[in-house]
Amino acid sequence: MRIAIIGTRGIPNNYGGFEQCAEYLSVGLVKRGFEVAVYNSHNHPYQEKQWNGVEICHCYDPEYKMGTPGQFFYDLNCIRDARKRNFDVILQLGYTSSSVWGWLLPKQSVITTNMDGMEWNRAKYSKRAKAFLRLAERLAVLTSDHLIADSTEIQRYIKNKYGKEPVFIPYGATLFNNNDLSAIEEYNVEPYRYSILIARMEPENSVEVILDGYSQAQTGQKFLVVGDTNNAFGSYLVNKFKYNQDIVFLGGIFRAEKLNNLRYYSNLYFHGHTVGGTNPSLLEAMASNALICANDNVFNRAVLNENAQYFSTAKDVAEHLMNVNKASGNYDHMIANNRDRIENFYSIDNIVNSYASHFEQIVRERAALNPQNVAEAQIKLQLKNN
Repeated sequence: MRIAIIGTRGIPNNYGGFEQCAEYLSVGLVKRGFEVAVYNSHNHPYQEKQWNGVEICHCYDPEYKMGTPGQFFYDLNCIRDARKRNFDVILQLGYTSSSVWGWLLPKQSVITTNMDGMEWNRAKYSKRAKAFLRLAERLAVLTSDHLIADSTEIQRYIKNKYGKEPVFIPYGATLFNNNDLSAIEEYNVEPYRYSILIARMEPENSVEVILDGYSQAQTGQKFLVVGDTNNAFGSYLVNKFKYNQDIVFLGGIFRAEKLNNLRYYSNLYFHGHTVGGTNPSLLEAMASNALICANDNVFNRAVLNENAQYFSTAKDVAEHLMNVNKASGNYDHMIANNRDRIENFYSIDNIVNSYASHFEQIVRERAALNPQNVAEAQIKLQLKNN
């Protein structure tokens, strides 16, 4: 079975959650005997035609010249290329800039789309942009044969709004067991005497609220901020908190070993995401023995249950920073429960198996609806009755 994955900037991951998903999913599917192609931006750092058995299809991506509008043309180029190939299934990761081209998706392929979060609810978008995103969401539902939701909340929302129930397949993570204290030496921090957040610098990720709370707490410990600050909101945050030398903006870090060790040795790991479903970075924190302090919303609680601290305001953040000491051992049960959840529910193997089963089922359903197959089945039934 030939599978194409579109909707990301490509693999290996150098950007974010969907890229991380495409990376482990494609490799896992190849190991299970599938033929998998992942579409990469033409200027992705990895320029080879194969990666760990996965075919890499580079398509021209003008985003570096045009900004956000370039994403639409990149998705168009990927779809146009996919029309020339004989894929059994095309998996779309997200829909923001691709659903306008949904009518061009190849009819011979089964189209299944991961609906991501409620993109139109992100604070960074204007009213006009939010209206477009609502339209894009509707178009994605209309032009996809099947839908995937990475959280039960998103699954419920899509079903209630569109009457079409997505299959629930969350993201996955791998338990981190190779902690190495030397991996954090370059950041000049001591184990369990710093806190950290890892996120895109966007308003809906609560970065400002978290840093406001840290400033109020005055713990004297460092706070590490991991994420690219080369956007308007990132620049605003750097300028706002430049007076506080204990807030360290590290920029983007994509080496899993470093990220996992930074999570492992932190006192508190802050997850401020307010929009979306099951966030990959949250699962990676759970897998890395992080003691998590998460924004209090239905998406995060669905994943963490009672195995985290929660915040809604800067005051909440400050109180947690002043009162929580991971090294005390008082929170070991939360960490253990989160690791169990990764191992037994959010493991990479479980997620890859769920996608593999989904692909096999939707291809069988398509084959059953093929007129030739239906006619053959009717003939066999008549011969049997005679």
